[in-house]
Amino acid sequence: AIIMSQSQSQNGLFIWTPEQLLAATAQLNGEWIGLETAASSSLNATRIITDTRKIEAGDVFLAIVGENFDGHNFVKAAVEKGAIAAIVSQPVADLSVPQLKVEDTRLAFGQIAAYRRQQHPNLKVIALTGSSGKTTVKEMLRHIFTQVETAHSAEQSTTLVTRGNLNNDFGVPMMLLELEKQHRYAVLELGANHVGEIAYTAAMVKPDVACILNIGTAHLGEFGGRDNIAKTKAEIYQPLTEASTAVVPFDDDYTQQLTTAAKTYTPNVSHFGWKQLEEKGNSLPEVYATEVETTALQSHFKLHFGKQPVEVEVTLPMSGEHNVSNALAAAACAYAAGISPETIAAGLNQATSSKGRLGRQTLGIHQIIDDTYNANPNSMRAAADVLAAQTGYKILVLGDIGELGEASRDEHNKLGQAIADKSVDVLLCAGEFAKDTVAGAKSQGMQQAYEFATKGELLPKLQAILAEKNEQQQPCTLLFKGSRSTTMETLIDDLLSTEG
Repeated sequence: AIIMSQSQSQNGLFIWTPEQLLAATAQLNGEWIGLETAASSSLNATRIITDTRKIEAGDVFLAIVGENFDGHNFVKAAVEKGAIAAIVSQPVADLSVPQLKVEDTRLAFGQIAAYRRQQHPNLKVIALTGSSGKTTVKEMLRHIFTQVETAHSAEQSTTLVTRGNLNNDFGVPMMLLELEKQHRYAVLELGANHVGEIAYTAAMVKPDVACILNIGTAHLGEFGGRDNIAKTKAEIYQPLTEASTAVVPFDDDYTQQLTTAAKTYTPNVSHFGWKQLEEKGNSLPEVYATEVETTALQSHFKLHFGKQPVEVEVTLPMSGEHNVSNALAAAACAYAAGISPETIAAGLNQATSSKGRLGRQTLGIHQIIDDTYNANPNSMRAAADVLAAQTGYKILVLGDIGELGEASRDEHNKLGQAIADKSVDVLLCAGEFAKDTVAGAKSQGMQQAYEFATKGELLPKLQAILAEKNEQQQPCTLLFKGSRSTTMETLIDDLLSTEG
């Protein structure tokens, strides 16, 4: 049952009452301690906070217990900063504010977020998962929904979009608790480090549209193989109903398995793709592209929807074939959410990369492409394709790919082999597995491939190449990429500061 809050504040924020918090945590035997009936009506809060550094007067503090910390140790500090109640699993003695005792505060966080989601029966929720492309598709959807807001002259943003990497069993509830009255759409990213995590967050989110972008090799070490990755990603379809839509990649080698999994939960399955249209004959995906042209700076294609003759032109201001696939995923999600093809095309025409995702800057006569936000084997290959499409002398600067477990050396070697087949002039690699990537490249005949233990050792080699090209007045295009843990953006900073 949906229980609306007793009142909404003027700025559209949701008001939590003691009764609602009790209802939200009923499955965890929520029980108020120290809450007098007379005070019940005055205990109203708009925010539930898990970090005492962010506590403001009037907030409720939720004492999360993690592997290396226990929020119960900070309850009194939260009250001193103005918290008017605390949610705990172990009551704190001599506390001056009411405490809601629950069996497990981390699970309570999820239950409260799920309850919060249920207060928005008219909200359209799109949930995304996949081994690569989640942030890009999320940003594309943001631009599409901005077009919807413009058409309706909305003064406030009506779309909630996952910030940063708040996509796990802690980040997803944090995002849901930011829902406000004006929100009409939510685009939520669901990540996974272990089996069952997406099932948990998807049940909380209750998506109207659930999309898997691809099944790659990100987090291969944790899952022990791509079959398990596919099964884990498919958990996103579990909460779907007959009114929901599952969005499945058409160009993936797990298409059939994902389609079968999706049909277990909903009859509405939509596919997106463009690379295998001819191979699969008459079975066209519901959303697809034709006449695809990618250049150094953008991609142009015709976008088709369903079996009907709907066709719109898109000029996506992003390079790379992988971004055409990302655009089709965003289009399929938006179309399933009821957005018109024309509005979708207008949004994609405005989509731009976020920081560290194929962002560009100049260094004298040279171009730098910053794709340092994160990396996995698929996105590394896609980045090499983007570089290959550029002009000038092409230099690829790579850090390690993390979280590949026992497959690390083999995956880096395969990456090197793939890069050798592309139009890249020089490959510079830094990190533990640099030697494996370089060995793979050299095995396929690439001579200009160099390995370094650290970024600091790589920098002088890069500077020497650029100095030589400056003398020859030959412009270079440099692309930097690596997993988040390698912080390859610092190498760009070092290069810019020394050359400046």
